[in-house]
Amino acid sequence: MGIVYESRHGKLGILVGGGPAPGINGVIHAATIEALNNGMEVIGIRQGFQHLMEGKVVGQKLTFDDVTRIYSRGGSILYTSRANPTKDDALLRKCGEALIEAGISSLLAIGGDDTAYSAYRVARYADENLGVRIRTAHAPKTIDNDLPLPYEIPTFGFETARDLGARIVLNLMEDALTTQRWYLVIAMGRKAGHLALGIGRSSGATVTLIPEEWRGRKIRLQEVVDVLATSILRRRAEGRHYGLAVVAEGVIERMEIEDLDQLKEAERDEHGHVRLAEINFGDVLRNAVRGEMRKLGLDMRMVSQNVGYELRCADPSPLDIDYTRAIGQAATEFLMGGGSHATITIQQGKVVPIPFADMMDPETGRTEVRMVDVDSAQYHSATKLMVRLKEENADDDILISRMAGLTNLTPEQFRARFGYLMGAGERPF
Repeated sequence: MGIVYESRHGKLGILVGGGPAPGINGVIHAATIEALNNGMEVIGIRQGFQHLMEGKVVGQKLTFDDVTRIYSRGGSILYTSRANPTKDDALLRKCGEALIEAGISSLLAIGGDDTAYSAYRVARYADENLGVRIRTAHAPKTIDNDLPLPYEIPTFGFETARDLGARIVLNLMEDALTTQRWYLVIAMGRKAGHLALGIGRSSGATVTLIPEEWRGRKIRLQEVVDVLATSILRRRAEGRHYGLAVVAEGVIERMEIEDLDQLKEAERDEHGHVRLAEINFGDVLRNAVRGEMRKLGLDMRMVSQNVGYELRCADPSPLDIDYTRAIGQAATEFLMGGGSHATITIQQGKVVPIPFADMMDPETGRTEVRMVDVDSAQYHSATKLMVRLKEENADDDILISRMAGLTNLTPEQFRARFGYLMGAGERPF
């Protein structure tokens, strides 16, 4: 289309989409330096696809001075947004035309699955409908750790979020002990329970619940309440009137909608996801647990706390700094070498680009979600250390009698009511 680029590698555009995660600036830092060292101009595109969807590039040329020490800072110097250009071909056209007009021949998209998919669709539209090839690379970011990378490869930001989240929970656990009450912590994780489980394991939380535990079936609010109520009773049977439960927010998305009327009218974001922050799941669950305990003849103190937003813009840990600088440098090198349409990973010390096509569901065309492997040794170890009713407790008459003795139920009634949690009997709802 008559565009003259300023170097043999063209011009690199960098944008950030989705929620923040520790390490974004590390990617921007290393990607920019690698490009500048090779004579490539870099444009930092602000607020993801938001302004591109309006047909313009809003940003700035990035220099060495702009990025030299930003890798240790949380947040994003380019800001971010959840703007979604895939909703309409007209939006894809505006994005493609804006990038082409600005002379951007390579696009580095830093984000999660929605950002990767948006970059792929914009580039494909430009190639198929505007006659211009825009190379794309994706730096996988999310504290949810749910992108479909090899199981042992975390998304950047996750390790920092888990570390900070665990320290917050450890403080709350000490408060629970001191005040002799329970905390209910709702941890971010829209689809998968990686962050909740990571925080729960690292802090030694009393019990942690993640959506994967239900192995694909719909989750009922009453079952979640029963798990928590019996965990509280088991702790009391051991003489401990305090504890802390971590529950992944993804549990709410898998619940039967009739159990949570709020979901029917819940506000949704640009990608169609329920805005979970608009639903006070912690209070709903806390009140339901306290109500169940009252039915059993007990009262208790429980405080609900959400953990997530305070993790997303934290300064990255040394691990995430190192990882994101490697990802940023590798992404630019990949694009300069003519590569395109791939997520950049580091596996066993080697740069491994994963083609977008290999990460997408062939039926839906959308990126698959990496779930927690509930058959793994790590998950098995975590559940063994939780204080909750388990299958091995089904024949423990002493424990059942002690727990029932704290309530208005006989041991037989207790088994009839909660036996299903131990694999003995059908769910009573």
